Amino acid sequence: MLEARHTMDAPTTTSADNGTSGGGGGWFTPRNKPTSTPGSEPGPNEGHRPDATGPEGRPTTGPEARTEGTPVPPPSAAGSASTGLAEQERESPHGISTLTSVAPPAEPRVPDQREAPTPSPSTPSVSAPPAAEASPDALLIRRTMSEVTPVADKVTSYFYALLFVRHPDLRPLFPPAMDTQRDRLLRALLTAAEHIDNTDVLVDYLRNLGRGHRKYGTRPEHYPAVGECLIAALSKYAAGVWNEEMEAAWVRTYTTISQVMIDAAAADELRAPPWWYAEIVTHELRTPDVAVVTVRPDQPYPFLAGQYTSLETPWWPRIWRHYSFASAPRSDGLLSFHVKAVPAGWVSNALVHRARPGDIIRLGPPAGSMTVDHTTDSGLLCLGGGTGIAPIKAMVEDLAEHGERRPVEVFYGARTDHDLYDIDTMLRLQQSHPWLSVRAIIDQLAHQQLPDAVRAYGPWNEYDAYLSGPPGMIRSGVHALRDIGIPSERIRHDSVEELVAVEL
Repeated sequence: MLEARHTMDAPTTTSADNGTSGGGGGWFTPRNKPTSTPGSEPGPNEGHRPDATGPEGRPTTGPEARTEGTPVPPPSAAGSASTGLAEQERESPHGISTLTSVAPPAEPRVPDQREAPTPSPSTPSVSAPPAAEASPDALLIRRTMSEVTPVADKVTSYFYALLFVRHPDLRPLFPPAMDTQRDRLLRALLTAAEHIDNTDVLVDYLRNLGRGHRKYGTRPEHYPAVGECLIAALSKYAAGVWNEEMEAAWVRTYTTISQVMIDAAAADELRAPPWWYAEIVTHELRTPDVAVVTVRPDQPYPFLAGQYTSLETPWWPRIWRHYSFASAPRSDGLLSFHVKAVPAGWVSNALVHRARPGDIIRLGPPAGSMTVDHTTDSGLLCLGGGTGIAPIKAMVEDLAEHGERRPVEVFYGARTDHDLYDIDTMLRLQQSHPWLSVRAIIDQLAHQQLPDAVRAYGPWNEYDAYLSGPPGMIRSGVHALRDIGIPSERIRHDSVEELVAVEL
């Protein structure tokens, strides 16, 4: 669904009275470590065609050959939801759970396994609201956040300064330019503060995040370093309210976060590589700023229609962006993405204007729960804005391949008719499948936005809703669907960030 996510790339330790971190204490030492030997993150020169039998610098397929260590809170993006929307990296905010103990994660979901995926019911992205009464730790975390929010820029600057001075070995894990990363950290903290007790959403997100962080070369031992600096930064700028009780709450919270991510990464390491190389086989420019890019992974890449992945180009090492798959799994193993070049978008502009067939990119693991539930016969109401039509197209193909004839209503929104770059494909699908209806909603002609147009049709009480597109469209779409009676548990979109924005 969209592209953007934030990562709270930071583990914790106690802080001394002077606001700096005091001894390690071993609070964040991971409970379990993977048995494989940690490897190193590929260098900036990667991205060219890898050897056909096994790319250099990347573990081969078997678990025994993996050299990448388990993940940790790392660099730039994380994963939680992607709408085909090009460069807005929606790294869903870092969720924090206040559970005092966390059981090891269940078997990773099918898309993250090396075996062929078996469709399973999707989990709605929009979960039940947080508990009415906040936990004691949640109250302390939120009190901290209310104190540091006015000086958020100083907090994040101080945190990264501490991290890179005390642990210079971690700097290569982060992207060269840190401006976007700083914003992600703040949004992640704010989300955690507001939704610390919403474990159903946050734990699932953290597991995806832990698996996704493997591609950065992060390892369990990195968590203490990040957490130590986070605690130091918070204690310095929340000095007016900071005390031992508050520090203990942060320690407990981040310990839980770290372990969820570490456990998920360790489990994933036994069944999937930390990343895939993929060769661009076709590059079709649909408009001056939208391209359909099709790639061939160097190893089987299992995923489900409606999911997304993170993508890195050879021109911007360690800069990852999230893109939804634009088709259901194909027999030839090819993957397609719809990419819109956005202003100052490093990755999107490279993919649209610079990439050519033969170029090699890297893919992170698949993620996202905006998938079709094949255990029900409910109709599907799909709202796709801009390149957010990509995962919706994939889900329509998925339904067709399963031979299902459930009613599917697709609202394809765009600012102008020029922006309906994939309307011909959607209309061809409509001609082939009588259960599919496609409506184009053009803002400049209809004088209304996509969510408002949906109100004119219906009723939708027997439908499951799926939204994919720009953040604003997701936010207004969820509001509109709730207003017309669709319950939250039947509204799906892959972004914890948007869930937060709607509930605040």
